[in-house]
Amino acid sequence: MPYLERDGVSIYFEDTGSGPAVLLSHGFSASSRMWADQRKAFAETHRVITWDMRGHGQTKGPDAQTGYSEADSVADMAAILDACAVDRGVIGGLSLGGYMSLAFYNAHPERVRALMLFDTGPGYRNPDARAKWNEHAEKWAMTLEQDGLEAFETMGSDEMRPEWHNSAKGLAKAARGMLAQFDSAVLESLPNIDVPTLILVGQNDKAFIAPTDYMAKKIPGAQKVVIPDAGHAANMHNPAAFNPAVHSFLSGLSA
Repeated sequence: MPYLERDGVSIYFEDTGSGPAVLLSHGFSASSRMWADQRKAFAETHRVITWDMRGHGQTKGPDAQTGYSEADSVADMAAILDACAVDRGVIGGLSLGGYMSLAFYNAHPERVRALMLFDTGPGYRNPDARAKWNEHAEKWAMTLEQDGLEAFETMGSDEMRPEWHNSAKGLAKAARGMLAQFDSAVLESLPNIDVPTLILVGQNDKAFIAPTDYMAKKIPGAQKVVIPDAGHAANMHNPAAFNPAVHSFLSGLSA
């Protein structure tokens, strides 16, 4: 169980398989455990690196709210690649992890061979829409602080697993600093992406159909795949369809 020490934070990650590197980032309130099927499916052909974001899973986040931000997450991703001696890899993630993958490309395009964006969106240009999203994030933070991990019973997201986490306190801070959004830089960067990009969404993930359509239009040459019989956690709901779609994309990069 490797850990990366960064500024007093022990970041948990796993490095499995061999071949071209793929870094996968999980969604809010999930952990690297959500990628169990993908680690098995891709480890024979690719080096699959997964990790727990600050406040999630086996990564214990800092005590200060200031230690939870988009910039911190992007820096953690870069540090994990450094620890694995990976100069350039396929960067992908689901939901919050997909957004952070876009933010990583925005900060380090030279380190991204390709992007994989699963059940995610690029944020908001409209300040009112962003404020509404942030109200949602704050509500989750307050619920986690009040009810602890038992809050998962009422938060209603498919990839949430209370048993994957040690404490709700870090998740609450992550909601305020990482799930909340503060500008439209990621959204504005979409037309400048010049690496192969896979956009994937579960057929029943109604909230993310429009955002994935938008990204498919704005990112040059992007491929979009809809996974049947799947909701927001498409990789967990229907790995039998999800894994071949991802494998086809990854195989195309090697050709």
